[in-house]
Amino acid sequence: MGLYRRGKVWWMNFTYQGQQVRASTGQTDKRAAELILGDTRRQLRDGAYRITLEERNRTFRELMERFLSEHVTKKASQRSYIGYAKRLRGFFGDGTPLADITPRLIVEYKNQLSADELAPASVNRHLATLKKAFSLAVREWEWCQRNPVLSVSMERENNGRDRWLTVEEESRLLAACAPWLQDIVQFALGTGMRMGEILSLSWRGVDLTRRTVMLFHSKNGERRTIPLNQTMLSLMKAKKDEAHFMKQPTGNLIALRENSCGLVFKSKVGTPIESGHLRRSFRLALKKAGIENFHFHDLRHTFATRLVQAGVELYKVQRLLGHKSPMMTQRYAHHYPESLRDGVEILDRIKPTSQIITVGLVGSEVEAASC
Repeated sequence: MGLYRRGKVWWMNFTYQGQQVRASTGQTDKRAAELILGDTRRQLRDGAYRITLEERNRTFRELMERFLSEHVTKKASQRSYIGYAKRLRGFFGDGTPLADITPRLIVEYKNQLSADELAPASVNRHLATLKKAFSLAVREWEWCQRNPVLSVSMERENNGRDRWLTVEEESRLLAACAPWLQDIVQFALGTGMRMGEILSLSWRGVDLTRRTVMLFHSKNGERRTIPLNQTMLSLMKAKKDEAHFMKQPTGNLIALRENSCGLVFKSKVGTPIESGHLRRSFRLALKKAGIENFHFHDLRHTFATRLVQAGVELYKVQRLLGHKSPMMTQRYAHHYPESLRDGVEILDRIKPTSQIITVGLVGSEVEAASC
């Protein structure tokens, strides 16, 4: 049992359960690596060494593939997870044993994302994806004994963004959008749904009689039912008609049994709309409309802000947005200071007394007691 150097990092080489094991110490300093080696020797002697052969034999590719097939298929934002997994595999390598994914290596990945100028929130989404995959590998699949991401700190996010559309900006934006994009923008403004939720919305979840749409897999993994106002109901009815008929180049109308992918919002050929294509088209529309510092997710902020400004109570806004915690919705409270006005108006009813009169005093005694 000993140490050897691979690049700048010291590795341990020893036999465990009849097999040769090479494990990284994650240390570039030899003295620190020797301390880890000594601790490993004690664990081996006491029968408490926690690394398993499964952790040595399972690769990072297997981890990501099983994570995508068993966990991500239940999520509305599947495309985002697929993108995260692709980037993770590119950095860590498909053939890397899970035992070699150390906190030190994960920090290097985090630093690489920051160097590529990813926002702190985006960096955290990558780390959260990796953390969830390892969590499943530890708790459910029994591939690993530890989750190395737990030792890595997340980036500090700036959640203070509070940008929403004015009515005038909305008119300019809609005028600059292509018809298909205009429908999506209007739907986002009228429901507060996220991009991934809108793009994955299927006709199976639309109930025109009850005037609702249902998300079977929202961001938090739970079902969510959203009521439709009259404007959104009219939009859904128009999309329903569009789903049953399409215009051929000859000008003839042919009935369709259903669009091929069953989605409410789809491309001209009936295929799912890629989030990347939507973002690019949205940015072009913003540029054409002369609107700056605005993201697609800000349509959701606009929905919530307008409700609060109209006096809708925060609990209802929380339910409509699908927030688990009221703290997430509290950020919009400042948009309706009128809700706090009754708290200060009570002071108007508390009038100072100009005189204090003692009952029982008469004549000059009353005058003496007056203030």
